[in-house]
Amino acid sequence: MEKLRGKRFRIRVLGCRTNQYEAEALVSELTLRGAIPSKDDWDFAILLSCTVTSEADRKCRQQVRRFRRENPEGLILAAGCWAQEIRETEAADLGVDAVVGNRLKSSIPETIENLFKAGRRPEKPVFLRLPSPPAGGWDPLELAKPVLHTRAFIKIQDGCDHYCSYCIVPFVRGAPVSRDPADILAEIGRVAQSGCSEVVLTGVHLGLYRPDGQWGLARLVEEISRVPGILRIRFGSIEPFALDESLIRVLARTEAFCPHLHLPLQSGDDGVLSAMRRGYSSAGFARIVGKVRELWPEPVHLSTDILVGFPGESEEAFQKTLSLVSELGFGRLHVFPYSRRPGTAAASMERHLPEEVARERCTEAIAVGERLLGQYAGRFVGDSVSVLVEKARNGDLRGLTPHFLPVRWKGKSAAGQMEKVKVLRVEKGELFA
Repeated sequence: MEKLRGKRFRIRVLGCRTNQYEAEALVSELTLRGAIPSKDDWDFAILLSCTVTSEADRKCRQQVRRFRRENPEGLILAAGCWAQEIRETEAADLGVDAVVGNRLKSSIPETIENLFKAGRRPEKPVFLRLPSPPAGGWDPLELAKPVLHTRAFIKIQDGCDHYCSYCIVPFVRGAPVSRDPADILAEIGRVAQSGCSEVVLTGVHLGLYRPDGQWGLARLVEEISRVPGILRIRFGSIEPFALDESLIRVLARTEAFCPHLHLPLQSGDDGVLSAMRRGYSSAGFARIVGKVRELWPEPVHLSTDILVGFPGESEEAFQKTLSLVSELGFGRLHVFPYSRRPGTAAASMERHLPEEVARERCTEAIAVGERLLGQYAGRFVGDSVSVLVEKARNGDLRGLTPHFLPVRWKGKSAAGQMEKVKVLRVEKGELFA
């Protein structure tokens, strides 16, 4: 089994939480095969890539070049969304030795073994990928225990068929596919036995998790809450139209489910939302948030994504977005400038805005987000909060509350432990105890 015994490796993750799960699972499997994670010298390196924006593509190329500078003779494997579309000539020019596309990442360990068996770097990159958009069933990556994080990211769904006009993801991830619930629960059981008490359910579009007629997110959350040792459950992100009343009620009454939801808004203007093909109006989004507030017995932290500078977005439309996030009481805002992606419907739209306009709107939206996060976090001053320790170094501790707020304090705990601390002050959305 240990065909990679003694081989040192480094893994770099760009992009979403789904990629983070896949990295954890790969590290787990590679370690079982005898490979050794290393922050210094390495024999092979893996990039789990992202292509959601042109900036993400640039970072992927930058990371491959960095790998090659660090080790001119080491093996480099690129996998994931950017790798799904990269041309063979570009991969060769960058010094990539192997390219593995989506729905095939479980083959990465064997691919690396075969590369080492050859005794030298291949003359040209080895390609293992399906035509875009990739079809097929579930890619069977598995996690024994988290290695890179104190929380365990658990991938339960992949793919999307919503086709927002600005998004390339459906083309590189493929159609929706759901993981078998028995496999999910078995993996979470292993994670809990390893000492990890928090799981974050991830997917490209969590709301499309439908493995059969009997299961959905609500039942899955209820079953996970019964796994011994699991104290916290989260969603990485969930689209607003996936939150119906029955699901909200289950989340609200499940003690282990954390009072935080990330609901991507993207815009608060109906014209922009329609052009984005988001599938809801600003009023519809507000109704969903109102239902969450109504049914949850405590003040839920709602965070969101804002995409600014979309083609045709007027100043009035942008201001509507800022007004809506303020009215709905959001906490953290993740603000992104629109980036033209070839192959998407938005790329051929008229009235693309100058980059400086998008940058200015990003700055303004970020300032609003800082104010909103400060307001939300400020309500916890004087309260005692539960914290999962994420980092512990020389008595300096950092962790997260159930409401997904970062906390810093002094103590003697170790990473992975749960602590109760009293919040003394808030600075830039961070709690200090």
